Amino acid sequence: MNEHSNQHQEYKNHKEHTDHNHHEHHAMMILDFRKRFWVSICITAPILVLSPMIQNLLGYQLVFSYSAYVLFAFSTFVYFYGGWPFLTGLVDELKKKQPGMMTLIAVAITVAFGYSSATTFGLEGKKFFWELATLIDVMLLGHWIEMKSVMGASRSLQKLVAMMPDKAHLLLDKGDIKDVKVDTLKENDLVMVRPGEKIPVDGIITEGESSINESMVTGESKPVQKGKDKKVIGGTVNGNGSLKVKVQQVGEDAYLSKVISMVRNAQNKKSKTQHLADRIAFWLTIIALTVGVGTLTTWLLLGQPFVFALERMASVMVITCPHALGLAVPLVVAISTSISAQNGLLIRNRTAFENSRKISLIAFDKTGTLTKGNFGVTRYDSLFQELDAEEILALAGALEAKSEHPLAIGIMDKLKQKDIKVSEAENFNAITGKGIEADVKNKKVKVVSPGYLKDNNIDIPDKAFKNNQETVVFVLVDDTLVGFIAMADEIREESVEAVKTLKSNGMKVYMMTGDNEKVAKSVSEELGLDGYFAEVLPDQKLEKVKEFKQNGEFVAMTGDGINDAPALATANVGIAVGSGTDVAAETADIILVNSNPKDIASLVLFGKETYKKMIQNFIWATGYNLVAIPLAAGVLYNSGILINPALGAVLMSMSTIIVAINAQLLKRKLHINN
Repeated sequence: MNEHSNQHQEYKNHKEHTDHNHHEHHAMMILDFRKRFWVSICITAPILVLSPMIQNLLGYQLVFSYSAYVLFAFSTFVYFYGGWPFLTGLVDELKKKQPGMMTLIAVAITVAFGYSSATTFGLEGKKFFWELATLIDVMLLGHWIEMKSVMGASRSLQKLVAMMPDKAHLLLDKGDIKDVKVDTLKENDLVMVRPGEKIPVDGIITEGESSINESMVTGESKPVQKGKDKKVIGGTVNGNGSLKVKVQQVGEDAYLSKVISMVRNAQNKKSKTQHLADRIAFWLTIIALTVGVGTLTTWLLLGQPFVFALERMASVMVITCPHALGLAVPLVVAISTSISAQNGLLIRNRTAFENSRKISLIAFDKTGTLTKGNFGVTRYDSLFQELDAEEILALAGALEAKSEHPLAIGIMDKLKQKDIKVSEAENFNAITGKGIEADVKNKKVKVVSPGYLKDNNIDIPDKAFKNNQETVVFVLVDDTLVGFIAMADEIREESVEAVKTLKSNGMKVYMMTGDNEKVAKSVSEELGLDGYFAEVLPDQKLEKVKEFKQNGEFVAMTGDGINDAPALATANVGIAVGSGTDVAAETADIILVNSNPKDIASLVLFGKETYKKMIQNFIWATGYNLVAIPLAAGVLYNSGILINPALGAVLMSMSTIIVAINAQLLKRKLHINN
């Protein structure tokens, strides 16, 4: 057992070390590009001052002994120091046989440097060291901006990591408290959580009661009141009560760690759309190299100087760099998954998320999805003049306080909500299959089912039953019927609005439930669904999903992720709905931590907006090449219109910045209802 624990700890330490190194490496690369940019820009200044073309343009002359060699020395430094990331990138891309933007940049600056160096040592022609230097400067700036944007969009992972406290108050056998590191805790350890502290682990409350702020984890804006035997999630914030918590999961098994893994996987997992971007970038590289060489050859055949032809070739290669294209999808995905995670919406499969725009039919599980998943008191009334309705509830509560039945929990929740005190019950006894009985204030009180009344020939009052959704229990005092309490698995208030939103966006909405026909029909009619299937087993749900798909529907299945797992896995988009700790997330593509049906509508609409942003970025990142490449090649040379390499670099970097800004606008499009 100890050996297993040690191996587990070693694995966890390795994983944390790897994740930390990955993040640190990315941060160091940003610093490296920033440093290379500023150093190169400083050296570019004397290059510009010494360049004959700049001197002619500005009308001054600065020539001294060996000035050409000084210009060459400065340019050599910028080529190797500033251009080093692109030169090494070219080698990496060629090793992988995947020529890309690094290949384009490296070829362009190498051609520029090689030709200008040759003119320094005797070859006739014009030097364009200044164009080489400014091209490298702009490219370094573009990469720096791009990497900062991507890192900024991915910071939610770091925020999630920061949510976890690193220390806990461990309760020792003798009642002493010892502060320990969270990663040293084991299952079944007891920890103390003081008011206002972050809860360090996933666990069960063994003592105490408090309101827990779970907004950062579940997206639920209201603090949740929790007491003994209730689950808590590590990283959430304790309210004003002290709690003793028994450890269930720590480290990589903890819920928040799983959230972090899911967000990371969603950001890294390449969807079909991303593969399309890679293919476009590859072909753009091939086109650039082909058109670049073709441009050089054509101008030489037309009798233009080699310098001119070379400049045209360099311009084409710079303009065609798939820099913005490489940013178009990853940045949108990083932003969408990060925003979603912060709102309790976890995207495990990016392809399914992007495909959510195609959904034509949504099938809901009922219990815990469209309904609250627990019995709540809907009505209660007195049938006896000497007792009011709240006294009926209090009498039932005195007995139900000793019961663990779901109906009992609903009654106790109502008493707590109404702040009604209950008396102590004595001589508690269960009436097999019919109810419970006990003595309360020297009176024999019973809470029983309709079946008990029928067996004992007690008339059931007409007003006790209002609709098919409710379960009704009756309260007897000394064998006299005095009142009733109606309960139901209540429909969530948000369900009505969610169904309306989905239907208004052209989707069919169905319900599949294991509940009986009467309840299913009642819920379906109240919500205005397109249809329902009652008393279906898990395998039957799966068959229904298959049937929908065979009929040409693009199906989303939503459920608690356990009984619905087969259907979730079979649907085009599987959406698990639940508290987030008990959900069987492995079969779902998307997890809604906060069990709010309105979030499903928001998810679908946000998926559509995300896809729109990707397409917009595709169009911008590639579309401008239709105009820019011919201009760079010199098609309108006779009209006096040319694009030189430096201007080409500016245009390319501008497209990158525009793509980044457009992706950032996605933040305005997510309206998750907390």
